[in-house]
Amino acid sequence: MKSTKLKRWLASCMAMLMMLGPAAAQACTSFLLPGSDGGFVYGRTLEFGMDIDSRGIAIPRNLPMKGTGIDGKAGSGLHWTSQYAVIGASALGLPIVVDGLNEKGLAGGMLYAPGITEYQEVAPSESARSIASYEMLVYALTSFATVDEAREGFKQIKVNRSPQKAFNGTVDLHLTLHDASGQSIVIEFIGGEMQISDNPTSVLTNAPHFNWHLNNLGNYTAVSNKEPGAIKLDNATIAPWSSGYGTLGIPGDWSSPSRFVRAFFMTRNAPTDKTTEQQVATAFHFLNNFDIPPGLISLGEGGFGGGGGGYEITYWAAVSDLKNQVFYLRTHGNPAVQTIEMSKIDPEAKAIEYFDLNDSWNLIRLN
Repeated sequence: MKSTKLKRWLASCMAMLMMLGPAAAQACTSFLLPGSDGGFVYGRTLEFGMDIDSRGIAIPRNLPMKGTGIDGKAGSGLHWTSQYAVIGASALGLPIVVDGLNEKGLAGGMLYAPGITEYQEVAPSESARSIASYEMLVYALTSFATVDEAREGFKQIKVNRSPQKAFNGTVDLHLTLHDASGQSIVIEFIGGEMQISDNPTSVLTNAPHFNWHLNNLGNYTAVSNKEPGAIKLDNATIAPWSSGYGTLGIPGDWSSPSRFVRAFFMTRNAPTDKTTEQQVATAFHFLNNFDIPPGLISLGEGGFGGGGGGYEITYWAAVSDLKNQVFYLRTHGNPAVQTIEMSKIDPEAKAIEYFDLNDSWNLIRLN
């Protein structure tokens, strides 16, 4: 086998291992629901095989922000000023947003996408206009009001391959964004190129890439929320044993492709007569279907992030009300729904505010 072919074969094997390894250590699911009053709610779950130290976060306007450059040092990348106030959930003790919304109704989340993600090659001369992958959402929410603005804005910067210590390397992510008009896009990095796709489904899970999931929906076009009719054979009638037979064939496992199909079916058939505020409850009911209880997904020896085995769980589920500007969240340890309301934060504050998710959102500040 020639050297070039051997390298390609090894690269292919490594890609398969990445798909079968880290991909099993997360299971985020997201979607958007319309309200009868013209608003939208965005929901998602966050699953990992390790605690990523999420906290509530509120970022004010006009705050200097500093990105991470290719050397992995905070502040060595893109510098910008927050244009819009943001509320949501952070991670890793960093001033970043994993999920949330801004005061203009732009909302979104970062979802793990191993095995498909390859960020742009960033030269040292371009480092100062680049950000680390885990800074994508905080950049989007503090900088843009709509998905169209985000689409154009991301073309002006680079997303680099800066490693993150907790992940033992680069954090492979793709980004889902939704705005107050109901438009949705997905931002992915495939083969070193940025790919921005319109998302007519509003749904996103994990790998494979978004267009693969979109094509896969063609396998489930016969699934319906309507009940099938009975079959008559002479004097006999053969009827379904219970309700729900129209959904026969929907995959029920926790893999990324299966969750995408289930989330699409749910959002496709969601009630349309509920206000945006009422759809918050609908979103949480949908999210219940993606909650992973302890013990059902074993990570084996080594575990995610180099841990000692264990299992994956749903650490939290969040819903953003884009119209009424409220971020709702419940955690694995506290099933009570907690909130951060845009109207109750100071959009002109001089520093980022954090909220303890395990203690009724008691406010703590950066030193």
